[in-house]
Amino acid sequence: MPDKPNDNFERYFAEKIWEMIPAIYRHEDGKDIAENPNVLRAIVEILAEQAAILRRSHDRLWEDQFIELCDDWVVPYIANLLGTRLVSVLDERARRIDVAKTIYYRRRKGTLRVLEELISDITAWDGKVIENFRRLGRMRHGLDPKPADFAGKFTGTLPGGWADIRQQRGSELTDTPFDEYYHTADMRQHSGILGRYGIPKLAFHLYRLTAFEVKGVTACCEIANGTQFTFDPSGRDVPLFMPRNRTDNYKWDEWHSASEWELPAPIRCRLLGHSEYEIDNTLVTKINENFGVSSSVISALQTLIEVRFKSESRLRETLETLIKNADPGITSSLLKSIIDDVVINSIIDDCGKKALLPKAILITVPDPGGEGEITRENITAGNLENWSANISGKRLVIDPERGRFLFLGNAPYGTVIVDYHYGFSGEIGAGTYFREDVRGSTPNRHYKNGGALQAFAITNGVTYRVTNGITQIDDSRTYGPVEDLLYIEKLTLQAGDYQRPYIRLESDWVIDGADENSELVLDGLWIGGSSDYKIILTGKFKKVIIRHITIDPGDDKIKPVALIVEADVEEMTVDHSITGQIVVQVNGMVEKLFIKDSILQSKEALKLDEGEVHIDRTTIFGAVNVHRLWASEALITGMAQVTDTQNGCFRFGAALADSRLPKRYESYNIIDSNHYFTTRQFGQPGYAQLSQTAPVELLRGAENGSEIGAFSAIKNPIKIDSLGAKINEYMPFGLIPIFIYET
Repeated sequence: MPDKPNDNFERYFAEKIWEMIPAIYRHEDGKDIAENPNVLRAIVEILAEQAAILRRSHDRLWEDQFIELCDDWVVPYIANLLGTRLVSVLDERARRIDVAKTIYYRRRKGTLRVLEELISDITAWDGKVIENFRRLGRMRHGLDPKPADFAGKFTGTLPGGWADIRQQRGSELTDTPFDEYYHTADMRQHSGILGRYGIPKLAFHLYRLTAFEVKGVTACCEIANGTQFTFDPSGRDVPLFMPRNRTDNYKWDEWHSASEWELPAPIRCRLLGHSEYEIDNTLVTKINENFGVSSSVISALQTLIEVRFKSESRLRETLETLIKNADPGITSSLLKSIIDDVVINSIIDDCGKKALLPKAILITVPDPGGEGEITRENITAGNLENWSANISGKRLVIDPERGRFLFLGNAPYGTVIVDYHYGFSGEIGAGTYFREDVRGSTPNRHYKNGGALQAFAITNGVTYRVTNGITQIDDSRTYGPVEDLLYIEKLTLQAGDYQRPYIRLESDWVIDGADENSELVLDGLWIGGSSDYKIILTGKFKKVIIRHITIDPGDDKIKPVALIVEADVEEMTVDHSITGQIVVQVNGMVEKLFIKDSILQSKEALKLDEGEVHIDRTTIFGAVNVHRLWASEALITGMAQVTDTQNGCFRFGAALADSRLPKRYESYNIIDSNHYFTTRQFGQPGYAQLSQTAPVELLRGAENGSEIGAFSAIKNPIKIDSLGAKINEYMPFGLIPIFIYET
């Protein structure tokens, strides 16, 4: 049901009904001496509320006839008219799309197109469908069609033939949807990498992670020579992601199955470096117009029309030899200009380098005197594990698997700004996604372009007892150092919508509340440090809200940032956030702490000796020591110790078997959680994501049948059930669907 509109119908009908009642009863109802004053008015307001609902329903009768506009309660009725078998009521998005496209699906039932579209329609993931009988090795028949030119792009392997292992680039594609090798039949039931290849098996390769685009990031450079950078502003090695490049193409003849660079997944070094070239008549004509070369050179270039070159080096070598033979007197500068122009304009669309640069990755040196955008032809891919590259003719080397890049030659002049994509399971922590609370706010101070965050600037020019201050950072640059904020009455420090600024602490950051009515909101910020610094709350606060915040939990390279509470806080909320340690110490006190849809990570992740804690849909890597606890869908991998076990509840959660917890309900005892997660390393795309080796009690242990932990609200198990139901309805008869999680 849509949000309640601001139409004042309740007030209108209340007054209308009230006027219909005789005046004597209205008069008697308002007297203080009446036994139950204002009871009649209360009844009238209840009637008015129902009348308002009826009026809104009447106004929406036209919209409710259309699946795109109708309320959720109408969807099953429209589905009944179509005879659609609806998926779970918990999957509202899938139900609506299923009904909207039922006729479309039925007309194309059994085709790969429909099966691939079902992945994105029902689950909002991306994917690729492979008919695994096509991946079986066999002897070729004389009546088999001639292999297409693109068959075995990296390995040269013919359809049905055995692998050509001389081309090592194809080996990393093994067991992916883009595998170029062929396999013997495997009749076992599918489990992991076993039982994939067989005649009746239809493989659905699923990409569950989202690629979030982040623009205008200050690249991190901590090397003295100024040529070595990481895309991640904290200095981590983080794999770069490809954005989703699929388009909704409803022209049947133009549809194609997903290419490798069209799916949100980590970018392989091979893929970023993959470039192919083809010269056409238009390019040869432009060469003639732009450079005025001899007719013999033009004739030589025309011999290369529609010839596919598999690498830039091969193209350059061929052009140099051909042009020199055609015109021995050509100058070296003109020869270089012609070759460079051909390389720039002959790269084909159907290759990784053209598809990913600059759409997925952009590096710019914008400062006065800087180089501006580093163009595609000046970039190459390489392994920068040791920060070394022996490459000539290029300005930049990118290692997308580690999120590093290296300038060749001189260090860049000015600040290096990057645009890229990172992968994550959901909208938790600081990130570049829509945040409703920020969209509806009215900041009275804006900050951008990085640099120090001075208290005077954050508090809108007020240095004492800050009231009603909303300061917004409008970009994703790096900021620091940060001054202490003292005597706060009401302050919001937030990132702009779809922005993720990085706050680098260079000392402990003290935020002080002025009195018991003080309020603090931190929203959308990523807070890290050059060492193990802390955020310290002092003074008094009525309310502290930490929303869509990442307080860096650290790793082997980066020091963690702890949140230390030394203040008296009436109510504290941690919402959709990633944090390190949260500790109440010294004379601090938090009466109520609410943690929901979040991730905490530290050896002792949460410590409150007094007050009560409410935890919902949260993953905690570490120990928990609290006084009183109410928890639902919480996953705690460390020892949990609750002082007051007579009060509170631990429901639909999971914790170590020896933990001291209040009354449990439908909860699971963890024995060994080492393999439960894709990774516990913050910054990696699969951080805190439950792996498929986790017990089913975790994967489907929530109250609604979803998973336990931080990503419970995403409802991945419910989505996969919905997808399975619709695939069984629309796939060809007799096939066996298997689901393979690529991310």
